[in-house]
Amino acid sequence: MTEIDITVDGSESERSTPGAGEQAPAPAAGGSRPDGAGATAAGARAHDADAHAQTTTEADDARELEGDLDELVKTAKQRDEYLALAQRTQADFENYRKRVARESAAARDRGVSSLAKELLPALDNLDRALEAAAEDDPLLQGVRLVRTELKAALARAGIDSFCPLGEPFDPSVHEAVATAEQPPGGSASGTVVEVYQDGYRLGEGVLRPARVVVAA
Repeated sequence: MTEIDITVDGSESERSTPGAGEQAPAPAAGGSRPDGAGATAAGARAHDADAHAQTTTEADDARELEGDLDELVKTAKQRDEYLALAQRTQADFENYRKRVARESAAARDRGVSSLAKELLPALDNLDRALEAAAEDDPLLQGVRLVRTELKAALARAGIDSFCPLGEPFDPSVHEAVATAEQPPGGSASGTVVEVYQDGYRLGEGVLRPARVVVAA
């Protein structure tokens, strides 16, 4: 159907209008928006989705890295604890070893000391026999040999004799049995002028003090 419009200046123009049963043409998709604008919006949405995905991935990586660091810190702490425990155990074992060694040495010294105290009187009797024996006595050589062997056995056990003749009197290692007046020019007062019986040491300790005569 055609309609005639009359303009202000009196001219005519034709305009087609849909007749009965006819439909007006449908507007373009998206309303009146051009196709270019729709493509731009779709691209923006895709970019936002990519940016969101990247942000999510970075957050996951950061959480994973933080978890790894926590695990490393935990492992380092456990390592330090195990190291400290090993050092304490080693120190305890070293102290135990030293204590056992000291106790063993002390027990050994007590045993040697006890045995030596039983043997020293016999050694003293051998010394007296040598002093009293005549030089032509056939048993003299045998007695000397026994005395030498006995003293060597004591020395192997760490026991040594000492004779402090001419030394200043020391009550920690000497036992004074008498004093003796000295002539002018003789030994100084407090000096050992005669030894009745040798002393014996076991290591740094005195097993038996020397019995001596001291100058008055």
